[in-house]
Amino acid sequence: MKKIYYGDNIVTMENKLYTQAVLIDNNKISATGDYNDIIKLKDKDTIVIDLGQKCLMPSFIDSHSHITALAQTSLTADLSNAKNYDDIINILKDFKDKNNLSNNDYLIGFGYDHNFLEEKTHPTKEILDKASIEIPILITHKSGHMGVTNSLGLKLLNIDENTKDPDGGKIGRFSGTNTPNGYLEETAFTNNSKKLDNFSMDKIIKAMKKAERVYLSYGITTAQDGITREKEFEILKTMSKRNKLDIDVVSYIDIKNNKNILEKHKEYLKYINHYKIGGYKLFLDGSPQGKTAWLSEPYNGEKEYKGYPIYNDEEVKSVIKTALNENIQLITHCNGDAAAEQLIKSFEDLNPKNDIRPVMIHAQTIREDQIRRMKKYNMIPSFFVDHIYYWGDIHLINLGSRAYKISPIKTAIKIDLIYTIHEDTPVLNPDIFESIWIGVNRTTKNGVTLGSDERITILEGLKAVTINAAYSYFEEDTKGSIKEGKFADLVILDKNPLKICNPDNLKEIKILETIKEGKTLYKNNQNF
Repeated sequence: MKKIYYGDNIVTMENKLYTQAVLIDNNKISATGDYNDIIKLKDKDTIVIDLGQKCLMPSFIDSHSHITALAQTSLTADLSNAKNYDDIINILKDFKDKNNLSNNDYLIGFGYDHNFLEEKTHPTKEILDKASIEIPILITHKSGHMGVTNSLGLKLLNIDENTKDPDGGKIGRFSGTNTPNGYLEETAFTNNSKKLDNFSMDKIIKAMKKAERVYLSYGITTAQDGITREKEFEILKTMSKRNKLDIDVVSYIDIKNNKNILEKHKEYLKYINHYKIGGYKLFLDGSPQGKTAWLSEPYNGEKEYKGYPIYNDEEVKSVIKTALNENIQLITHCNGDAAAEQLIKSFEDLNPKNDIRPVMIHAQTIREDQIRRMKKYNMIPSFFVDHIYYWGDIHLINLGSRAYKISPIKTAIKIDLIYTIHEDTPVLNPDIFESIWIGVNRTTKNGVTLGSDERITILEGLKAVTINAAYSYFEEDTKGSIKEGKFADLVILDKNPLKICNPDNLKEIKILETIKEGKTLYKNNQNF
């Protein structure tokens, strides 16, 4: 079926920014141009749509998130509004009772942030034991980099006073002892958290469908699974085989522990029923608000502590060699500038001839000199710009003056480096316009401006989530702009974001319709 959209607010994201009309033929854009020329291409069955003052533009592309984690956290207790330990205990108890959890289940919570708790510290196993001593409990920090388990959870994980800290992680201990207090950090958490989970596949798939709706409601038609291990791969493979995915999902395989997935399933390097493997994922450090990101200079107020790396230099180079030899993309988590340095220096030492478009995920504290060196290897920084608003005030405490240069997007633009922005869902909702609003204003919750010289324009923000994001996936020929031959992945907005006078109004823009390959999958206030 053919459709023609026409109006004064069709934003192409191409060099010619506007067009009067677009012809959609089945799943692709067949033609763009002046209304009088496009309308001649219609036949008796063509649907002609007058957009009026509404805006049509390419749909948004999520450059880093965790869609399977969003699905699974929707099945857990929501701790995001907890203000203190008592709130955490009561939320967990209520969730346990409402879901009739038995001793054979796990009690899982997600979204607490010690920075915003009255106690200003992580809870311990003794706190979680107040919620239950019969059921193992695991709660995950908002960042996803750390968490806490109760006494029974520690027992099931075989963690006791004789358990050593793993490389790249720490087990919390009671002061002056080796006795674990329930807190698990970085690899101590990530390597153990997946063991306390018993959601059925059918339950997860239902949750995945709801997760898709979340992305669609924000105008997103391509989402990412930013760290895919065995469990996440089974979820996505099952949905692909059952043809259950409506949006495109690109996943990145945990290269350190699950490289065998890609070795066994190279067929997924191309889309099969909306799912493909985009490449490998590597972690080099932790979280700046959790003070586990690896910095080149100590955290503010600390004499020596700079965070810490997960791997040594030779291990990192070995991983990069693997990706280069297989000519497969590598995306790497780097929050601290020391982690960024480790990644960049490894590429410089290896000096690859092939271009795998490596992506630096988060790039929070990356420096201008490092951005300039990234350009040689076509390394794409994907900025977690929302940190400016949500944790900027914490960064001022932890980083001091360095906080004013977090997410230096404008510097990347001046150096002519391709960049993207993301929300790291489920850390935050995949709210594209909120992210652009934050990048344009660079203001914290407390009203502090963090680096006015790094503010971006609305157009620069839109590029990050359309044409640039498509490039980061090697999909610039099929997505990211309104151009003849590309997929009809589109979004209809209630107003043109490029014509609003007050940037604060960005947050008020409504997604009216999200279209994937010519098919409407979401309409505001309607179910499809």
